[in-house]
Amino acid sequence: MNGPVFGPIIGGYMTQYVSWRWATWLILIWGGLAFTLLLSIRETYAPALLQRKAARIRKQQDDTRYWSRYDVRVSFPELMRVNLSRPFIMAVREPICIFWNAYIGVIYGILYLCFVAYPIVYTQERGWSISQSSLAFVGIGVGNMVVICCASPIKRMIDAHKPDKNGEVPPESMMSVVCIGAVCIPVAELWFAWSCLPASIHPAISIAAGIPFGAGNGAVFIYASNYLVHSFGIYAASAMAGNAVVRSVLGGALPLAGHALYDKLGANWAGTLLGLLEVVIVPIPFVFYRYGGRIRQKSALIREMREIEEGQERKRRAAERRAGREGRAEKEVPVVRVLDEKGVEAGVGMSEVDRISSTKPKEEV
Repeated sequence: MNGPVFGPIIGGYMTQYVSWRWATWLILIWGGLAFTLLLSIRETYAPALLQRKAARIRKQQDDTRYWSRYDVRVSFPELMRVNLSRPFIMAVREPICIFWNAYIGVIYGILYLCFVAYPIVYTQERGWSISQSSLAFVGIGVGNMVVICCASPIKRMIDAHKPDKNGEVPPESMMSVVCIGAVCIPVAELWFAWSCLPASIHPAISIAAGIPFGAGNGAVFIYASNYLVHSFGIYAASAMAGNAVVRSVLGGALPLAGHALYDKLGANWAGTLLGLLEVVIVPIPFVFYRYGGRIRQKSALIREMREIEEGQERKRRAAERRAGREGRAEKEVPVVRVLDEKGVEAGVGMSEVDRISSTKPKEEV
């Protein structure tokens, strides 16, 4: 969460005291280390775990009747085509994805515009060094940490919402946190816009604006992502992938216009323009907080997902009932024990129920 904070600070000091090349080398080193650690992480994706379990049982039992509901008998190119195209299809067809991709993309892009605005304000206008101006990002980092440290009371606030018909807290409960963050972001942006310059204003005032700005961004990124995950279930990875593409594109494109924007309008009015843009999109989380349940009900993809989950739940309950009946029947039929002349058990015989159970087709894993 605090990568956008530590990055400028580390990069600023390395650029000033070592070389800008070493800032790039450090990214490469950390990337290699992260990739190495990634290889050591165990798989946690439920469909993949079930597929592995079914394959392991087939091999151990030498029985091809064990299978998982996620086993797909299609060619690898077809599987890749479906999985790689689904995020883009959802990004243009699903209303939830359309609005949240646009909202988070704009928020993300304006966050990265700070990489342009802060050096202009603190280095060019206030005359700070590169390393000193990088410390201005600490305010954003403090705001992020506030959200992270408040995870426990935030969870209690989310759990306090009225449960749905299944007795679970609906995904819209997370929108309450996003709504708070959505208000904090433009307030902080306008605060920074009119306190950053002129240089006669104490810099601590504009740096302090980063606290609600960082808290708002942290709340939006964490809990809006959770909303997408809880809304789309098994398709959550596709929803998050489409969101990552959109926000990365905007996060990379908007800063390209940053210098021209601040040179043309000045730091005060450029920040005001960005703040007003964030004000315009504030209603999006409030609409989803109020009408998100209805929007999800009208989603064809979510309806399809629910039908699949309900069908699998019915199969699971039916299998549990069958297993319970067989268990009770086996307890009622005595097992024949064969004893030798010394009274020592020589073996266990198989009752009729045992033979029937052993020849039954295997249940779904």
